[in-house]
Amino acid sequence: MTRRDMLLAATVATLWGFNFVVIDWGMAGIPPLFFVAVRFGVVALAAIVVPRPLASWKTVVGVGLFMSLGQFGLLYTSMALGLQPGIAALLLQAQAVLTIVVAAFALRERPTRLQVAGIAVGTVGLGVVALGRGGDAPAIAVALCLLGALSWAIGNVISRKAGPVAPAKRLGALSLTVWASLVVPLPALGLSAAIEGPDAVAAGIAAFGWRPILSTLYTAVLCTLIGYAIFNGLLARNRSAAVVPWPLLAPVVAMLSAALLLGQVPNVWEVTGGVLLVAGVLVANAPRRRRGPTDPGTKTPRRSPTVRRATGRRMADQVSRA
Repeated sequence: MTRRDMLLAATVATLWGFNFVVIDWGMAGIPPLFFVAVRFGVVALAAIVVPRPLASWKTVVGVGLFMSLGQFGLLYTSMALGLQPGIAALLLQAQAVLTIVVAAFALRERPTRLQVAGIAVGTVGLGVVALGRGGDAPAIAVALCLLGALSWAIGNVISRKAGPVAPAKRLGALSLTVWASLVVPLPALGLSAAIEGPDAVAAGIAAFGWRPILSTLYTAVLCTLIGYAIFNGLLARNRSAAVVPWPLLAPVVAMLSAALLLGQVPNVWEVTGGVLLVAGVLVANAPRRRRGPTDPGTKTPRRSPTVRRATGRRMADQVSRA
């Protein structure tokens, strides 16, 4: 990667990490499910200019329900219940190892030894974070965030099964993300009215001032639309293995920004568990080593750019983009 691309990758990771603090800041007084409906309503507006993905409506709806509504509905609710932004960003990374587990059952993809080792290390890390949370967040908030990670993992598998979905160069997963957002607003509003209550929704509408507006613009425009456009451009120009690890900086940014701006300093157990979780994600997603050809004079065939980009898009579905 060039220095410019590394700077862009670091910028995207910073946007995605700071996103958690912005959500927490803007959601004060706003019902979480109602806030999710507003966020994805803004993202869905981009469908006016972003072409429809090359995927069936079944895939679009599945990704919308699990990767968007399920993930963020559970995430926002967990944060509204008291889960710190930094810890939420960290726990959500469990989606990377959970994707491997879900794919093993749904797609009959047999995990490699490295993936099994990564799952084991990541699971230990999650246990350390959960046990060492110091009572700062209710257990239900931790559980909901992990369920959000599982919902994201299911969405990843649905997206992977669909294969390449880009209708034009460099759009990558952005087209699927935008069109799947069309599925979210109405169900999120319905769930908000049923779970949080019509009075809470009405109060949320009345309280929707400049802070929720700025938070929504940040999460919908900067993180989702601009962030994914930059990230898919990086995947188009570079090897996937060089790009995909960068978003693992997002939990670090989230925890640092939460400590500096909100005074939420993680304890030793949370840091230790976070390091183990990130290490497990790196091990589970390490590229496979290819065996060399038996004939020394034979060169290993290179994958075409189209195949490399498709592989990159599938790997991109497993990175943090909250």
